Parts: sequence; C-alpha cells; structure tokens
Amino acid sequence: MNWITHVQKKWFAHGRLRWQPLAITVVSGGSRRLLAAAMVLWATAFAALAESEYPERTIRMLFGYAPGVDVVARLLADKLTEVFGKPVIIDNVTGAGGAIAADRVAKAVPDGYTIAVLAGGNIVVNGSLYRKLPYDPLKDLAPVTQVYAYPNVLAVNDDVPAKSVAELVALAKASPGKLTYGHSGLGTSPHLAGEVFNYMAHVDIQQVPFRGSSLIVTDLMGGRITMSFIPPTASLSLMREGKIRPIAVTSLTRAPFLPDVPTIAESGYPGYDVTGWFGLVAPPGTPAAVIDKLNRETVRIMTRPDIREKLEGIGIVPLVNTPAEFGALIKKESAYWAQMIKNTGIKPIE
Repeated sequence: MNWITHVQKKWFAHGRLRWQPLAITVVSGGSRRLLAAAMVLWATAFAALAESEYPERTIRMLFGYAPGVDVVARLLADKLTEVFGKPVIIDNVTGAGGAIAADRVAKAVPDGYTIAVLAGGNIVVNGSLYRKLPYDPLKDLAPVTQVYAYPNVLAVNDDVPAKSVAELVALAKASPGKLTYGHSGLGTSPHLAGEVFNYMAHVDIQQVPFRGSSLIVTDLMGGRITMSFIPPTASLSLMREGKIRPIAVTSLTRAPFLPDVPTIAESGYPGYDVTGWFGLVAPPGTPAAVIDKLNRETVRIMTRPDIREKLEGIGIVPLVNTPAEFGALIKKESAYWAQMIKNTGIKPIE
C-alpha cells in the first residue's frame, strides 16, 4: 500500500519560524521506515538551526509591575543580553496586578521576541479569580522555567502594639474591620496572603490595594495602613533599620534573612504557606527549540553561585525547573488556588 507524505522544512524569515513544503513523495510500504528515519534527522537538524539562529534581534521581556521591584528580572535580562549578544530589555507593563502583562505576552507573536517574567498569581490564580480573564493561563502561556521565589513578610507599622501573630489576631478580633493591610493588586501573593490569613485566623482585616510595593511601604511607615504581607525586596532594609516591624513570614520554614522571625504556620496556624514566585513564560506556539534555549540559559544564570549569593542577600531564592516540570506545577497550583479561593470566599472579579 502506498501513502503520501508532505516532507517539510522550516526556516527563519524576519525573526519568525515558518514552514515550507519541500516535496510530496509517494512511498511504498518497504520504504516507510527509511523515510521516517530521514524525517527525524531533518527535524532534528532544522530544530538545531532554529535554536542556533535565535535570537537575531532585540527581545522584549515584559514585567507586570513598576520599576523598583523588577530587580531580578533586570538582572536576568542583563545576563541574557551578555549570553545572546542581542539586547534583552525590560518593559514594565503595570496594572491589574500584572494581568495586563500576562495578557500581552499571551497574545504576542510566538517567535521568542516577546517573553515575560510573571508573578505566580498571573499564572495559577487569575484563572479562578477573574470571571472574564482575557487570557487562559493554562492554554495561553508557554512555560519556560520558574525564576525565583520569596516568602512575604507580615510587617506592621511600628506604632502597632502587637508584637506577635497571636497579639495581632487578638487586636483584629477586638476591632473587627478596623485594621487594614496593603497589597499590590488582586491576585498577587500579598493579597492572597492576607485573605488566607483572614480565613485561617477568623479575623476581618480590610484590604487596601496599591499600584506598587513602594507606595505600600510609604503608607505603612506613615501609619495609614496597619500592616502588609510584603515582599522582602521592598522592605528588608527598612525592617533592618527599624522603620517597620516584621512579625512573621508566610513560608512554611523561617527565612534565612530573618532567622529570628517565626512563620505564621508555627505561630498557631499550621499549613499556612503563601510563597511568592515568578516564572518566565512565552506565547503559546513558540518553537520548542526557542523555549529550550531560553530555559537552558536562564537556568544557567540563576544557578550561578555569585547570582545566588547576591539574590539571597535581598531575600530572594533562585528557583528553576524544566518547561515540563513548570507546566506540571502550574496545573497543580491552579487546582490548589481554585479550591482555596472557594474556601476563603474571595469574590471573583468582574
């Protein structure tokens, strides 16, 4: 029995990967294995070509928050620029807690020249948090690798009398609805940390959304909000200077940069864990060879001892994995947060 196959080749034109029919071949049954082997060899060769040609021009790396909290993304962009020999520039696309940046990368041309470092919330939370999200996190984002993680720090204004989680909970129960916590957007890890805390401690601490962590810190020091579950990059130096007071961290284990500060889990709420993380993603349909190259170089950069030491000094832990591992984690955490949002009673956003 004869069968017809389209043998194709791919090439780069104007920075985009394209397919072109090369030949139409009628093959007898006895030649199928030979043709299949040839096609595998061709595919391997052209995939290698695709990877070797990338990148040929500037790469835009979207980041969903304002300058000042993009320290790691900028560091990664600088190092990728050195490796690739082509500029990798940060584009701060602010608004909607990073969801605007996520939507833009989801709809970008899948050629590897628009990528994004997104917060975990944009990837594993927003699908359950927004009723009409303009992108599908499970379908419209191609995972490359996680990049870094950090515990948020439950910090209060220095005039707040509570010195522990227990005292803070007692204060909140004595004045329901009067204490406030600031966060940098719905679906962000500081927002989720506050809502999970309300749920587990049975308190009513009111959320106050901000457009950036720097604004949160300003109002926290000024006493205009009571507390925040804030990333260490925005607050660690102020804590060390005594301008705001850390009470607990949101991870399951204590943070090495604040070894004397307990976790919320060990402060009477076992299992409490809201760890923030960011991951590198590309548009769906981005060639596997490009994804693999971005993954390999990002992993190499983030696991360098000098990079790790520098980041750990500001409360950041490099965190990398393969695209497949990252994809599996996204599915797992998406299911977890879907259930947690139901449990906590967070109302979906219209």
